[in-house]
Amino acid sequence: MSVWTDLSTGPFTLAFVDVDGVPTRSLRAGPQSSAAPPVLFLHGTSSHLEVFAPNVRAFADAGFAVHAVDMLGHGYTGKPGHDLEVPHYVEHVRRYLDAVGAGRVHLVGESLGGWVAAWFAGVHPDRVASLQLVSSGGTRAVPEIMARIRSTTERAVYEDDPAFTHERLARLFHDPDRLAADLVEARYRIYHTPEFRAVLPHLLCMQDMTVRRRNLLTAERLALIGAPTQIFWGRFNPMGDVSEAEGIHAGIAGSRLVVFEQCGHFPQLEYPERFNAEAVEFIESVVGRT
Repeated sequence: MSVWTDLSTGPFTLAFVDVDGVPTRSLRAGPQSSAAPPVLFLHGTSSHLEVFAPNVRAFADAGFAVHAVDMLGHGYTGKPGHDLEVPHYVEHVRRYLDAVGAGRVHLVGESLGGWVAAWFAGVHPDRVASLQLVSSGGTRAVPEIMARIRSTTERAVYEDDPAFTHERLARLFHDPDRLAADLVEARYRIYHTPEFRAVLPHLLCMQDMTVRRRNLLTAERLALIGAPTQIFWGRFNPMGDVSEAEGIHAGIAGSRLVVFEQCGHFPQLEYPERFNAEAVEFIESVVGRT
């Protein structure tokens, strides 16, 4: 498997967008016109835009203006010298949309990206046409999971053995054989830049209980979300069982929950064809009724 296989069948651009002085790595595909509904992909903690490489082409071929970015402090995007909490990511997303001239956007967020997307939808409802949350974080603070995120990420970043990067990713798959070797290589290279090693403590601040609690997606915050919402979850998601998804589903009025049975934390990577079909269909249904 290769995360770039689907992208290779059509045109795309990979460039840096100046977001109020923050160079932001952005992959774009599909028609980049005012008539094409924009879709923005947001990744998870210590991740990068490549985790959506198998999905971009399907959305572009459906006629959407696709954007996948390295979030603030992540990947090759600029790295502020301070702790990054959810409002920082939300503001960076808003400024990115302004920089590329996107008004209302269809948000697809995975893990931390889902957390940020849900928060964004609550505070900027006029900017969100639809919301899709993929194994979204943000509603629980479980010490064991938080400690595991910190320890596995620190080991992968601070140790030079690529096996630790592979382990960091493979444990998130129900079937590790579905993990593409070039995704591991892309992450290893990012992890071992001096800039990423320096910023890591600022990214992992969300694994501190005090910090996490003040950033949680409370019932009140979920209730603010008025955009059409679809939630994807893997039955064997090691970051949280299906009851967490059910809680998000119950908290967002009118939302739809889709559970992938033989799947871990990455429905979009383990079952890209099914994910792409259902995610594109959902946005098309929203576009069709607006």
